[in-house]
Amino acid sequence: MLTLYITRHGETEWNTQERMQGWKDSDLTEIGVQNAIDLGERLQSTPIDAIYSSPSNRTQKTTKLICGNRNIPIILDEDLREINMGIWEGKTQSYIKENYPTEHNNFWNAPRFYNPMEGESFFDVQRRVLTVLNRMKSDKCSGNVLIVTHSVVIKCLLSIFKDLPIENIWDPPYIHDTSLTIVEVNEKGYRILLEGDTLHKETARS
Repeated sequence: MLTLYITRHGETEWNTQERMQGWKDSDLTEIGVQNAIDLGERLQSTPIDAIYSSPSNRTQKTTKLICGNRNIPIILDEDLREINMGIWEGKTQSYIKENYPTEHNNFWNAPRFYNPMEGESFFDVQRRVLTVLNRMKSDKCSGNVLIVTHSVVIKCLLSIFKDLPIENIWDPPYIHDTSLTIVEVNEKGYRILLEGDTLHKETARS
C-alpha cells in the first residue's frame, strides 16, 4: 500500500505580509524554519522512501529542513508548483481586493468562476495535480512518500481524495504551514487518516 505524507512549506516573509506568492518566492521566516524542523522530528521514526517536492525555493528549503541528516531521494516535480497567479504575484491581498474586487471574491468565495489574471485557474491546477498523483501511484506502488508543496495544490489533492467539486476547495480545514495530511492509497481509492494537523507546532510551543 502507498501512504502519502503531505505538507505545505514553512511560513514565509510574504505569508506574514499577506502577499500572493504563486510561482514567485520569498524566504522562510524563523518560525517557518523551526516549524519545518519540528515536522522533521515528528516524522523521524517514520520510514520515508522518497520525497516529491515543488521546485520553488521555499519548498526545497522546507524539504531539506524536514530531512535533516536523513538520506532520502528527493524528486522535484513542476506539477507540484503553487497555482500561477499571474500579475497578482507579489501583490498584497488588500491591493488585489481593491483593484480586482470581482476576481478576488471569486478566488476565495466562488472558485469555479475565478478567471486568472495571466495565471492558472483552479481547474488547471487540479489537472496537473491529478497528473502527478497518477505518476506517483505508478512509480511507487507501495511505501511511504512525503509530498512538500503548497496550499492550493494540497486543496486540489484533497478535492480529488474526497471527490469534491472545485467550488468546495476552501472547505475546512485551513492548510497551515507545515501542517500534516496523511492519505492511504489503494486499488479502491483513497483513505484520509489525518488532515491539516499541526500537533508538532503546538507541542513545540507548549
